[in-house]
Amino acid sequence: MSDRINLDELSRRESEQIEWKENVADIDDVVATLAAFANDLQNLGGGYVVCGAKEEKDEHGFPRLARVGLTATRLKEVEGQVLTRCRERVSPPITPLVEEIATDDESRRILVFTQPSTGSAHTCRKAGDGAKHFVRVSRSTIEARNGTLRELFVRKGAMEPWDARPCRGATVNDLDLLAIRDAMQRIGIFDPTVGVEPYLVDRAQLSPFVPSLCVAEPLTGVLRPRNFAVLLFGREPQRFVPGAYSIYSTYPGTDRSDPVARRSEIAGTLLDQARRVLELLDAEAITLFDKTDLKHPNAEKYPRRALQEAMVNALAHRDYELVDPSRFTAFAERIEFVSPGSLPFGVALDDLRARRVTPRWRNQGLAWFLNRLQLAQAEGQGISTIRRAMKAAGCPPPRFDATEAFVTCVLRAHPRFKAIKPASAVKRTPAKKQAKRG
Repeated sequence: MSDRINLDELSRRESEQIEWKENVADIDDVVATLAAFANDLQNLGGGYVVCGAKEEKDEHGFPRLARVGLTATRLKEVEGQVLTRCRERVSPPITPLVEEIATDDESRRILVFTQPSTGSAHTCRKAGDGAKHFVRVSRSTIEARNGTLRELFVRKGAMEPWDARPCRGATVNDLDLLAIRDAMQRIGIFDPTVGVEPYLVDRAQLSPFVPSLCVAEPLTGVLRPRNFAVLLFGREPQRFVPGAYSIYSTYPGTDRSDPVARRSEIAGTLLDQARRVLELLDAEAITLFDKTDLKHPNAEKYPRRALQEAMVNALAHRDYELVDPSRFTAFAERIEFVSPGSLPFGVALDDLRARRVTPRWRNQGLAWFLNRLQLAQAEGQGISTIRRAMKAAGCPPPRFDATEAFVTCVLRAHPRFKAIKPASAVKRTPAKKQAKRG
């Protein structure tokens, strides 16, 4: 037996790291959970499966541990089966540490499996099922699919982030060299004596945080632009990334039922889209003057800085593997910024709303360039900048929402603009009556 593991201390740790199994009814479930801890998608360092104990509440409603324990026969049976399946059904195999902890009943002990994080993405094969990747999300062990599976591969180094991957089918000829030269000049790193070509060779990095614009194929040596280079400098980005366009809509009322609306589909590079969307948003950044308010006579409907940061966040951090466009919709009293894809892994919606989010990037190459081109605030500061700008302008705080398909940021107009009726709500005088009055 070991006294190195303190169950009371474990019970106070993050729930994502602990799985309590009172009776161990399903050995495969234990093995899948250990594989999930080895995969360590949430970067917690691994986790524990505690067999023969459960969490419950005492008579006052406070949490406590019920140390039920396993009999000697059952303990050896569980230990043997779990370790065997970790070798035979997990690939690459894992070898969790095993500890026994005494209970008040000398005939029973608690069995604890400790599985540290590894550098591999492990699959686990349950009885009668194929191999799957399992991960921990909150207190549950689930199969990693779609974006979660891609995130696992990226974290384990089995796959590059999407924006850094070579763009299939694209060549250097699909890049606009004048656009690259213009960007490098604005960043302040362009050398006119050598031209653009040095930036296109394999492994020519502009920053330790950003890979080269192009990468050579291993067998053919053909230079392929990376996805972020195609989005920023491609001649026809939508040819290779179908969802890489934006839709800007304007409604004079407060919902989409109003038939009087304008809609613009905006294609081109990400830089072209950012400039065009910002021009449209500038029309919303109007100022009202109120001579009765001597302290704050001028009121911006929306601060331009907040509009720009919300727009750039929607473009830079969206999931470009989805074919949905980025959507920007202006209503009479709010603007919605809708970015396809879920929140970057590791960012919880509650934390985002509570301002507890640490910087996370889905597309670091895009974020780097947009920052250096002065379209965005310093990396990781966009949300904070939006909040500060809205507060300074006297506007309501931004509102955030997120699903598996979209992330939405809503900016609401300054309260002074609520008194202004939208054009669609103004009662128009019939033309005949107007003629009589004339």
